[in-house]
Amino acid sequence: MLSHREKLRRRAARVRSNLRRKANGRPRLSVFRSSKHIYAQIIDDENGVTLAAASSIDKDLRGKLKTGADKDAAVEVGKLVAERAKQAGVSQVVFDRGSYLYHGRVKALADAVREAGLSF
Repeated sequence: MLSHREKLRRRAARVRSNLRRKANGRPRLSVFRSSKHIYAQIIDDENGVTLAAASSIDKDLRGKLKTGADKDAAVEVGKLVAERAKQAGVSQVVFDRGSYLYHGRVKALADAVREAGLSF
């Protein structure tokens, strides 16, 4: 029987393998959420570099947020990563939710990124 951690690892690998097939050279918007914070980064897998990143522990957001573990924080991180991506010249990405369900904070971040102008 598989452990919970192994199930999550397999789900993340499955999601990423599907993304690589559909990416067509677009960078990947990867999301990581912990119990206290949320992080997002835009990664160019072809060159192996991070083009833009934002998190709920950034100095720009630390004063605005009550906590880094709610939907409001996810929305602010989404807006910030989209703004930084535009500055880096990125307009289209593929969304990598990792092993997380597209629900709650992950969905709030994705919607904020879309509203800020990135398409996926």
